[in-house]
Amino acid sequence: QAQLVESGGGLVQAGGSLRLSCAASGLTFSRYAMGWFRQAPGKEREFVAAVSSTGGSTYYADSVKGRFTISRDNAKRTLYLQMNGLKFEDTALYYCAARAYGIPNRSTDYNYWGQGTQVTVSS
Repeated sequence: QAQLVESGGGLVQAGGSLRLSCAASGLTFSRYAMGWFRQAPGKEREFVAAVSSTGGSTYYADSVKGRFTISRDNAKRTLYLQMNGLKFEDTALYYCAARAYGIPNRSTDYNYWGQGTQVTVSS
């Protein structure tokens, strides 16, 4: 059974950095494109970033472009999200997800989801 487990969230001051990780098991990680999504209280889940199965292509929401970097290590079966220059509006529950096919920023195309890790940015 596929499982995705996020870690690395926490409380950080505005302008600070965090690195999220997502450990995958129960699936052939290198065959899946991966993505990060987030959901703030009272808001819909939104796309943050995605990476192709090989890591050769990346995609970002405009709101995080230039501040966040998505990467993956297929040997370690792990996905990362380096977040720099954090803003108050980045506060949300961050989810990683795995996608066999489809559109990088379309949440309904993702097959497996983690439980999320909380990121809180204080202003």
